[in-house]
Amino acid sequence: MVGSAIWRALERKGYHNLIGHTREELDLINQSAVEAFFAHERPEYVFLAAARVGGIQANNTYRAAFMYENLAIQTNVIHAAYKYGVKRLLFLGSSCIYPRDCTQPIKEEYLLTGPLERTNEPYAIAKIAGLKMCESYNRQYGTQFISAMPTNLYGPNDNFDLETSHVLPALIKKFTEAKEQKLPFVSVWGTGKPRREFMHVDDAAEVVVFLMEIEFDIYRKLNVTHINVGTGIDISISDLATQIRDAVGYEGDIRYDRSISDGVAKKLLDVSLMEKLGWQAKVNLKDGIRSTCAWFVEHRSSL
Repeated sequence: MVGSAIWRALERKGYHNLIGHTREELDLINQSAVEAFFAHERPEYVFLAAARVGGIQANNTYRAAFMYENLAIQTNVIHAAYKYGVKRLLFLGSSCIYPRDCTQPIKEEYLLTGPLERTNEPYAIAKIAGLKMCESYNRQYGTQFISAMPTNLYGPNDNFDLETSHVLPALIKKFTEAKEQKLPFVSVWGTGKPRREFMHVDDAAEVVVFLMEIEFDIYRKLNVTHINVGTGIDISISDLATQIRDAVGYEGDIRYDRSISDGVAKKLLDVSLMEKLGWQAKVNLKDGIRSTCAWFVEHRSSL
C-alpha cells in the first residue's frame, strides 16, 4: 500500500527514473539478494517502506515473525544503503514505537520514556531499532538517513484480510459483506471506546516525498532524528465504525466483542514538527473512507 502510493506521488512530482521490485522479485530478508540489488542498481534515494505489518491480533499472534522479518529487512537495506553510497534514505516506522501510556498528543521526544503496548511490542521494538540504526549511521558515517513515524494509514492497496488487517480496512470488508449478505449485525473487536488517528496513504506518500526533498542540514540544525506523520485528529473506534457503515450503506446493527483487547486507549500524534517543516494533511477522513470503500468494491476480486 505505502510503496505504491509513494511511487504514484513521485510520478506526480515528475520523477520517472524509479526502481522498484515486488516481494517475489526481491526478498529483502535475504541479505545477499539485497546486496546484489544495490550493487547492480546503485540507487541514489531510497524509501524504505517495506515491512511485515498487521493489526492487533496479527501482531500478538506472530510476535517472532514480526520482530525477525522487520529487523532483517531494515538491517539489510539500511546497511546496503550506507555501503553503496546512497545519498538519502527515508525509513518508515510506526506510531506504535511510543510508550503505551504516553501523554497525548505524542511528541517525538517521548520515545523510550516508558513501557510499550504489550500486544505489538516486538513490531515496535523492530521499528525503534530501525530508527536508531538510521540515527547511528548518521553519527558514525555521516549518512543522510531520516525516519518518519506515520499514524495508522489506509487507502488503495490496503490489506483487507480479516485476520491480519488493521481496523479500518477490516471494517470496510465486514460492512460491505454484511450489506451484500443482509446480515443483521456486524461484530467489531473491543469496546469501541479507544481513539485512533487515521491518515490516507496518498497524504502519507506526499509528505514522505516532501521530507526526502528537504535539505538535510535543516534536520541537523533542528536536531531531528524522526518526524511524526499524521493528521493531528483522532476518532473513537465506535464513531469510525458508524462512518464506515454509513459510507457502505449498511443498515444493520453494530455489536462490540469485548472479549478482544482494545489495545492502547488513545494514540494521537503531535504533528507540530511536520507542520513546522511546511506540510499539512489534506484528505479528510470522511472522504478518504468513501473513496477507499469504492476502491475495495472495484478491486476486491483481485485481492
